[in-house]
Amino acid sequence: MLRDITLGQYYPGESWIHKLDPRVKIISTFAYIISLFLVKDFFGFITELIFLALVISISKVPLRFILKGLKPIFLIIIFTFTVNMFMTKGKTLVEIGFLTITEEGLYNAFFMGLRLILLILGSSLLTLTTKPISLTDGIERLLSPFRKIGAPSHEIAMMMTIALRFIPTLLDEADKIMKAQMARGADFESGNIFRRAKSLIPLLVPLFISAFRIAQDLAMAMEARCYRGGDTRTRMNAMVFRSRDAVASILMIVFLAIVILQAYII
Repeated sequence: MLRDITLGQYYPGESWIHKLDPRVKIISTFAYIISLFLVKDFFGFITELIFLALVISISKVPLRFILKGLKPIFLIIIFTFTVNMFMTKGKTLVEIGFLTITEEGLYNAFFMGLRLILLILGSSLLTLTTKPISLTDGIERLLSPFRKIGAPSHEIAMMMTIALRFIPTLLDEADKIMKAQMARGADFESGNIFRRAKSLIPLLVPLFISAFRIAQDLAMAMEARCYRGGDTRTRMNAMVFRSRDAVASILMIVFLAIVILQAYII
């Protein structure tokens, strides 16, 4: 289960999406997330699905690998679906004791679950097709205007990228700790969901210790290499806005325009 989390992982490739400027991909990801919350009907979600399918196809990242990232949040999707189904007032369809399923509740539950799935799949493409160092440079360049008000753009970008980069590392560490405890008789698979969640508590202490150790090793490695971020830092590969980035930006604008037209005009 832990190895199924794709957030923060990079899938090597030479596709058109991989070669895009990281700034374009970051802004496009935020625009895609915003578009998901603009959608109001079934036809809008069809547009979102077609767009996402095209991007995944162009990225050449295996669909099975991307869908694998949905497994860890399956319970969250079910919880979101259930809450919207029972907590939305409207025309009653089924009554189960004090719980009532309404027509509006089913409608909202379906679209909220679909919106959450599309959000996870779309946002995961950002890290799957962007190297961590490129992601750091892109975030830093986008935050650079805030330097005028004293915001440490480089430090913020570095912290965000390190956090994403070490998610797979910490998951691997948690998997190793879990297997070591299972070899000593620990049981993480039997019982209901609450018992399984409670059995994971013994993982927290060694996982926190491991996280602090990794952070210390990283800090020492950066100091040993005389790392100094900020304005004085040079880059081996400078970011250049190319024609393909302009094409991607135009396509994203067209996609947003279509979503807005479907949601508010048509």
